[in-house]
Amino acid sequence: MPSAFVTGGSGFIGRALIERLRAEGYAVKALARSEGAAAAVRERGAEAIRGDLHTPEALREGATGTELCFHAAAKVEDFGRRDEFERINVQGTRNVLAACRDGDVRRFVHVGTEAALLAGQALVNATEAEPLRPDSPSPYSATKARAEMLVRDAGGRELETVVVRPRFVWGRGDTTLLPAIAEMVRSGRFRWIGDGRHLTSTTHVDNAVEGLWLGATRGRPGGVYFVTDGDPVEFRGFVTRMLETQGVTPPDKTVPRTAALVAAVAGETAWKLARRPGAPPLTRFAVWVSSLECTIDITHARRELGYEPVQGMTTGLQELTAAA
Repeated sequence: MPSAFVTGGSGFIGRALIERLRAEGYAVKALARSEGAAAAVRERGAEAIRGDLHTPEALREGATGTELCFHAAAKVEDFGRRDEFERINVQGTRNVLAACRDGDVRRFVHVGTEAALLAGQALVNATEAEPLRPDSPSPYSATKARAEMLVRDAGGRELETVVVRPRFVWGRGDTTLLPAIAEMVRSGRFRWIGDGRHLTSTTHVDNAVEGLWLGATRGRPGGVYFVTDGDPVEFRGFVTRMLETQGVTPPDKTVPRTAALVAAVAGETAWKLARRPGAPPLTRFAVWVSSLECTIDITHARRELGYEPVQGMTTGLQELTAAA
């Protein structure tokens, strides 16, 4: 039986990925840094390997004897200490790559993101040719860019590497993004930045997993691929429809983008200087993703991988309603 090693297996994408790999006939080992994470991956049919991205023996155990590695673990937050983003997103990726080389893994599939291209600008029909932004003022964007650079540089005869970049992952099983937005609406803290009517690309979790599977089985060594739901949608309309599946209707209140950006920079500065825990009420990254067009061209994945979305928006929203 073929086998795969998954980091971040207890996360949103990771859980769905394990289910897909098991359905494809793979034995799966999944890194789990807590007993809760271990239970989550076992529930989906994976063997739990206790440890984290900085536990060499656990990484070696996970990688040894496996054909594929899917690296989905990351610090996915819009604010925090830069050294912590570096430790998890950059050094953690470096550690997994080293374990895969030592364990004779054939192919390393990295879960990338369009955020690695962001430094405060819109992305319009972006392709894989867009430059990475390790200089981004967002620590998440900067460190995901650096992590992807490590993956690309590591590719060679001993280890094939592929990067798959889903954008705005949504769908059943989301325990982070949609619940957080819904709570902001319920608490009266939600505002549209600008009018929210810009275009955005999205990726249902099933489509993200389809892209990862095709990247592993059809991707060109060294390849980088964007995958999305296909045609972009209006940000405000899509978020509204998602919230309605949770029985929540967002308000019409708005805040000008310039004012939001000024408040975000001021808040981030204050939090850093005072060494406050948590995050300020608004961050630059949140302003970017909430107010700027981000549309993705998936022609490359269609041509090289034969990628097409396997889950439609209507069905995905119906699943969210049923699960609420």
